Amino acid sequence: MKKLDFSKPRYFNNRELSWLAFNDRVLEEARDKNNPLLERVRFLGITQSNLDEFFNIRVASLKKMVTVNYDQPDAAGLKPQEQLDAISETAHAMVEKQYTTLVRSLLPKMSAVDIQLLHASELTEKQHDFVSDYFHYELYPVLTPMGVDPTRPFPFLGNNSLNLAIRLVRPDDKGDKSRSFAMVQVPDVFPRVLRLPGDDNVFILLEEVVRMFVSELFVGADIKETATFRVTRDMDMDVAEEDASDLMKEIQSQLKKRQRGKVMRLEIEAGMSKHLRKRLIKAMNVKDEDVYEIHGPIDLNFLSKLVKQVHDHKDLLFKPFTPYMDPDFKKESIFDVIKDRDVFMQHPYDSFQPVVDFIREAALDPQVLAVKMTLYRVSSKSPIIRYLKKAAENGKQVTVLVELKARFDEENNVHWAQELEHAGCHVIYGLVGLKTHCKLALVVRREEEGIKRYMHMATGNYNDVTARLYTDMGLFTCNNEIGEDASNIFNMLSGFSEPPYFHKLVIAPLGIRDYLMDRIDEEITAAKAGRKALIQMKMNSLSDTAMIEKLYEASNAGVEIHLLIRGICNLKVGIPGVSDNITVHSIVGQLLEHSRIYYFYADGQENVYLSSADLMNRNLSRRVELLFPILQDDIRERIIKIFSIMWADNVKTRILQPDSTWVRAQLRGVTKLNAQAYFIEHAEAMGEALRREEVDDAPEDLHATHTFIPITAPKEDDDA
Repeated sequence: MKKLDFSKPRYFNNRELSWLAFNDRVLEEARDKNNPLLERVRFLGITQSNLDEFFNIRVASLKKMVTVNYDQPDAAGLKPQEQLDAISETAHAMVEKQYTTLVRSLLPKMSAVDIQLLHASELTEKQHDFVSDYFHYELYPVLTPMGVDPTRPFPFLGNNSLNLAIRLVRPDDKGDKSRSFAMVQVPDVFPRVLRLPGDDNVFILLEEVVRMFVSELFVGADIKETATFRVTRDMDMDVAEEDASDLMKEIQSQLKKRQRGKVMRLEIEAGMSKHLRKRLIKAMNVKDEDVYEIHGPIDLNFLSKLVKQVHDHKDLLFKPFTPYMDPDFKKESIFDVIKDRDVFMQHPYDSFQPVVDFIREAALDPQVLAVKMTLYRVSSKSPIIRYLKKAAENGKQVTVLVELKARFDEENNVHWAQELEHAGCHVIYGLVGLKTHCKLALVVRREEEGIKRYMHMATGNYNDVTARLYTDMGLFTCNNEIGEDASNIFNMLSGFSEPPYFHKLVIAPLGIRDYLMDRIDEEITAAKAGRKALIQMKMNSLSDTAMIEKLYEASNAGVEIHLLIRGICNLKVGIPGVSDNITVHSIVGQLLEHSRIYYFYADGQENVYLSSADLMNRNLSRRVELLFPILQDDIRERIIKIFSIMWADNVKTRILQPDSTWVRAQLRGVTKLNAQAYFIEHAEAMGEALRREEVDDAPEDLHATHTFIPITAPKEDDDA
């Protein structure tokens, strides 16, 4: 029988356009009237942050390909320039949609509840006096007017810096247009959102204040025009690890170089004159398609700061909730709890505090001999870093792998690596050419029966801040075979060993791809034999061509496939004989879906794995990733139940269509189910029952065990 070819370009979505479709789903949340008003404002700000990073990295990469005449098409058959053309068309439409949402919907609704963002012309006399004082006593000493003429070249503008372009005439110019252009950078050392006196929730933007008094920076000149603009630069880093004798110094060097990357996008205020526009395009060396006319305040990142400053409107935000805490963690040592059973947690429905306490207790416990841990992204005031340092100070052997190449966290991670080294920790930076993205902590403890290993493995970062915003899963265990595997992984990362055999754990780039393909092959075999075959996967992104082709092969064989994918999905559904047994859902809601689940029916065994890895080539081929099995029956059943609830979501779910569009799930005639909200409510109900000491009367748990692992509630990308 002729083998089918699943690699045809028409079987694939383009990665970049699929990502833009994800950002459009976030934008839908900003337009969704069922969301609280200020949360809609926050979602709109997130779309801006996402789009900025997209231009910083993805557009920059494609432009480099075009520059060096790289002309190979992607899996969907698009060459780099064709991708850039499609991106430009889609992104321009998205920006227009962003500002339509802001100007026509959100700002009027905010004004209706007395949350106002004012222009200069709308200020009262009292407000004007306040702004005048603020400009003269705070801003004026910091501002630098910069004229541009043959003797004063165009100044360098940092990535995402906001500026005022100024067209002016001086009395002595005598028509000399070469001296008609100047600019002022809006200083980022001041808050961009300025609260005005009188009412609590009346604001003005900093650039508006500068514009009001800009003539005072150019005394004697006649200001003809002012317009805001912003540049977005190439922020990708090219780290030559093979040639770097000191990776930390190389990273620090590249961080400085990155600030001077080429301009990828120029945003200009709508209505800017042709004169100013031409000057900027020439100075920035960009094409017309790289220019975005903005009908509103440039750079919507200010919206999240605005929301934080609003007083007395908690009703316009998602209701805060208290994560559930397993009562056993409060009653006994965390090591005693883990020795008794594996403990599963789903954040943020379950508190992240036990993860912090795991490292804290290890630092203070005299029986603990060693602590080993991987760190990819941590918070700016990380308690985990503090306890790792304390462990080293207390004489433990502490080994920490700090991934210096975690995108946009490089500077933060360099800082923490130096702090840990100064405290006496052994700090390593991973393997040459690979990012270490796995989430693994190992504590070695001396006990009466001998040396024992305790592990924590997770799908998400050891970051106490994002753990409140991202949905992730983690597992505590002291399984002996997993402990041996964990030790081997750290030996591989810190030394030169390549473990020849793992008992339970699977790592990339050595094995996750092959392991998952073997599991898919088993489902294919079952389907061909007429037995039930089911694959269920949850991930952030699916773009690896080989894995997509394997899923097509499984679908063709009759395997039923359910995919929960938050972001990029290069797979197409509904292709007869190729993907007609594949259904793809995407949940975008209050929380950022971040956990990775891989389920295989396996003739009724129902094998479940959690992982730090998405099915992307970078995760499977260029990163150290971890895939770990769920061995305890009650936990496995719980994760299956979690997936089923998310699959049944019909409020925040979009379903991928054969034409690669996404449509919301149909609500007509069915009961509404918002999975994140359901998990939040369940977690709070369990917590409230415990607080009343009425555990016996608590609602039925999602799994029939004494450990509740809340799942729940309604976030940013990412794991680059």
